[in-house]
Amino acid sequence: MPKMKSNRGAKKRFRVTATGRIKRYKAYKSHILTKKSAKRKRNLRKAGYVADVDEAKVKRMICV
Repeated sequence: MPKMKSNRGAKKRFRVTATGRIKRYKAYKSHILTKKSAKRKRNLRKAGYVADVDEAKVKRMICV
């Protein structure tokens, strides 16, 4: 059987924490920032976690 290939785009976007959860960065932070409030932009800087329902899919993509 051949080796499992990871999804290279997903590999760059997600990290696995020590407890096994998947860490991600938030969307909507790259452009058109003038109309977004400072509070909204500040909260977008913080990392989030992948939802429980999507965790298995992401783990399969990054070959954990």
